Amino acid sequence: MVLGEAAAAVDWLMDKSLVLGYTKIGPAVRRAWWPHDPAPGALVGRHVLVTGASGGLGLATARGLARLGATVHLTGRDAGRLEAARASLLDQEPLAEVVVHVADVSDLAGTRQFARDFMADVPRLHAVVHNAGVMPPRRTTTPEGHELALATHVLGPHVLTRALRPALADGRVVVVTSGGAYGQRLDAADPEYARGEYSGVTAYARTKRMQLVLTELWAGDLAAEGIRVHSMHPGWAATPGVTESLPRFAALTGPLLRDADSGADTAVWLVATSDPIGTGGFWHDRRRRATHYAPVGVETREQVEHFREFVADATREALAGA
Repeated sequence: MVLGEAAAAVDWLMDKSLVLGYTKIGPAVRRAWWPHDPAPGALVGRHVLVTGASGGLGLATARGLARLGATVHLTGRDAGRLEAARASLLDQEPLAEVVVHVADVSDLAGTRQFARDFMADVPRLHAVVHNAGVMPPRRTTTPEGHELALATHVLGPHVLTRALRPALADGRVVVVTSGGAYGQRLDAADPEYARGEYSGVTAYARTKRMQLVLTELWAGDLAAEGIRVHSMHPGWAATPGVTESLPRFAALTGPLLRDADSGADTAVWLVATSDPIGTGGFWHDRRRRATHYAPVGVETREQVEHFREFVADATREALAGA
């Protein structure tokens, strides 16, 4: 959708102000000009996989997809929380088809096996939504030796996307990232965050920057198979990821925070829209956004290639035979 000059100017100012664009003010204003909703029943007969869907944005995304008729597959690490999420969805959408899978995306070998088992039951997948997220309070490594935020946000999604390629042909991949990526540059020299004082908030934002780069790489790599790839950020939403991990921020912005459904809206739209939106975009409130807040600190071609090589090397064993 091409905005008129006045709407485009307002939208740009809201985006750069952060508060106007990222809070519940954003969709309240932008709804006047954003693209139309997907048609009712747009996803009937289609399967969509949502990672990290036990609560928060993941559960809200699954709810939005179920309302459009999708069979939604929820993954998470805790069976009890997954069953509670399924019960919550069915309470709100009694006719929904909801399947739960216990899976930890930070476990690269386990993720490859999960994909193999999943495709045996679901040979055609309309979309995968990479929503699983962590903000470790201290540097933690997985049993495979990778920093936890990196494994959860970057390496695991790469394994899952690559492994699901046969089922995803002509499908879609949506990466739920964060506006926090604007505050970090691509660190291709130390992707495991092994140097310097560790901060969970920084680890989260670093890997969200990596997700933006990975989205563009996937878009190029998967285009021949008809797989469209996009990333989006939800703005500031009242979810456990904000209220529990960033309590001071949540206290300051509480009255202005979006609800989870509003935060998930663009992810649902990207999965379901019939609009010709191409591939490789970074979206917020149903509109493409720049991947950098300002044209400084933009990753070089060499840095991107170094990052690509790192991801390939780190996931090679898990993807062997995929």
